[in-house]
Amino acid sequence: MRNSPFWLIIVGLMVVLDIYVFQAVKLVSAAAGARTRTIIYGVYWTISILALLTLILLPLLKLDTWSQGLRSVVFATIIALFFAKVLVALFLLIDDIRRLIQWAAGKLFFNNTEGAQLQEGETISRSHFLTWAGIGLGGGVLGSLLYGFSNKYDYRVRKVPLQFSNLPASFKGMKVVQISDIHSGSLLHHEAVKKGVEKINSLKPDLVVFTGDLVNNRADEMAGLKEIFKNLVAPLGVYSILGNHDYGDYEQWESAAHKRQNLETLKKIHGEMGWRLLLNQNAVLERNGEQIGLLGVENWSAKARFPKYGKLAEAYKGAEHLPFKILLSHDPSHWDAEVLPQYADIDLMLAGHTHGMQFGVELPWLRWSPVQYVYEQWAGLYSRGNQKLYVNRGFGFIGYPGRVGILPEITLFELA
Repeated sequence: MRNSPFWLIIVGLMVVLDIYVFQAVKLVSAAAGARTRTIIYGVYWTISILALLTLILLPLLKLDTWSQGLRSVVFATIIALFFAKVLVALFLLIDDIRRLIQWAAGKLFFNNTEGAQLQEGETISRSHFLTWAGIGLGGGVLGSLLYGFSNKYDYRVRKVPLQFSNLPASFKGMKVVQISDIHSGSLLHHEAVKKGVEKINSLKPDLVVFTGDLVNNRADEMAGLKEIFKNLVAPLGVYSILGNHDYGDYEQWESAAHKRQNLETLKKIHGEMGWRLLLNQNAVLERNGEQIGLLGVENWSAKARFPKYGKLAEAYKGAEHLPFKILLSHDPSHWDAEVLPQYADIDLMLAGHTHGMQFGVELPWLRWSPVQYVYEQWAGLYSRGNQKLYVNRGFGFIGYPGRVGILPEITLFELA
């Protein structure tokens, strides 16, 4: 791979990007003293060369001997550097296009006009404003992504009151906790995870539900964490479903049999933790002689790149008569694609999957994340008529080992 044309092109592009962005570094540091400029240039090229060497020497670095946490941080840092430089380069490109247009206009329309021509050797200056804007935005993104490493275990409880006219009286006031997307292979700080579980129990929920992606790929990721999550308790039980990562579809297996065995082991782990795994099934919850239905489907996505293992018709069967129904379905695209058009009596769907992309802005007057361009429902509560969908932002993380603006979530629903 290291000597493949594709790899050489990537390295070449990164070198060009480094040289291009360096023009901005030189401009913003031009007023500094010679010694300060030398330090700034040295820091820039040291970081850039180290990142480049890491990519070039990737096959020789024996990544299997690195801890997963170190691997994640190194790659996330390189990617953060890359995106920050791309943002700076975009502003430089805008400025260069401006300069090119200005130069061309001078040649075409003001040639031989007194006072309009540039003197020999004179050039159109680069805009300090655009350069500083690019440096500021790129530096802000880089700083945010690096700071985000510290937020990945900062569990936030979101209290969501929900009212339904058809909820049986015995279930009024019921507290339901939802967690989603644990991604155990990424959770290396087990003491922090334990505190998260303790936070859930402190809420004294009547029911706990987990909406998929217990692991990144392999069942053995739960070693050391199974004993922590088995401490989740609720009078009406702990229920769970599978997410797209739980099937091992993104792992290279020795054989199909190994993949099947991994999934069976993972299913057993749910039971060993005291969680009831719903595989296209339903459960009846009862209080004071009144009942509601809890339906759980395997992963079902309207997006072509994700699997459709879920069979909602099977999960629904036998629950038709129940006056109130909650559906656990990992992927929120299931709501628009199948739930709304075919199951008008499913009152509440709980999903996860998106993580809010672990990056975004959530303010009273502004909610934004790049994931919203892929998923219409990507975080929080959505309503359509009498039906509601809630998309949990995720308990864990995958890929980028951090969170910026979209913090890990424990959702507490209070039904009324």
